[in-house]
Amino acid sequence: MIKLFSVKQKHKEAAESANGRVPIKKQSAGELRLQKDISELNLAKTTSISFPNGKDNLLNFEITIRPDEGYYQGGTFVFSFQISQVYPHEAPKVKCKTKVYHPNIDLEGNVCLNILREDWNPVLSVNSILYGLQYLFLDPNPDDPLNHEAAQVLRDNPRQFDLNVKRSMSGGFVAGIHEEMMKEGKDESSRMLLTWLYKWAHKLLPVDIVEFRYYVFATCMAALCVYSCEISLEKLVFSIREAVAGRLKEGQDKK
Repeated sequence: MIKLFSVKQKHKEAAESANGRVPIKKQSAGELRLQKDISELNLAKTTSISFPNGKDNLLNFEITIRPDEGYYQGGTFVFSFQISQVYPHEAPKVKCKTKVYHPNIDLEGNVCLNILREDWNPVLSVNSILYGLQYLFLDPNPDDPLNHEAAQVLRDNPRQFDLNVKRSMSGGFVAGIHEEMMKEGKDESSRMLLTWLYKWAHKLLPVDIVEFRYYVFATCMAALCVYSCEISLEKLVFSIREAVAGRLKEGQDKK
């Protein structure tokens, strides 16, 4: 059977093209459903959505989550969403763009969330995924891990897990979060980091600001000690103060 509407539509597009007008692209069923889902999003104050490729490209967007409670309080985590043309009959592809120490998110950004895998069905929506991601930060699940080391720590020592999360979010080194350097081995990566920071301090700072150089150097040394779990945070602060005070005293004695 010939579909009259589709024939008329083709004639209309051909006429518009002949008149120099660009025919309006018809949205797919997946795009129409996604448009509806996005318009109905219930975004909390800790969550935002953005469209890096412009709002004309609804099939690719980013969700940013800033937890205000739990282990990950104060962090910022960005997730990319790729939606297929057959949505909602196929689950969105979701990746975490932020390196995070989490039992359910690996270093490649893969997310272990059941509704993104076997439990997805067309009744679910972007809002459903959003709730799932928020819950992962409120209550990480060590029983269905992608990062097995993080899951083990969470099961055996929740306090240490909390410390590891805080350290990773503040730029510290925790079990593979800085994987590029970890491949070199802990001792080698420590040496590399210390050497680079020390050269940076001496190269960029004026010669007469020796006090600040000593501060940078002492901070690097203390941070490396914490990274290797040789001293506590309290000892870190004490070490920095002692090192800076000692170097400043030496400078005053020389004067």
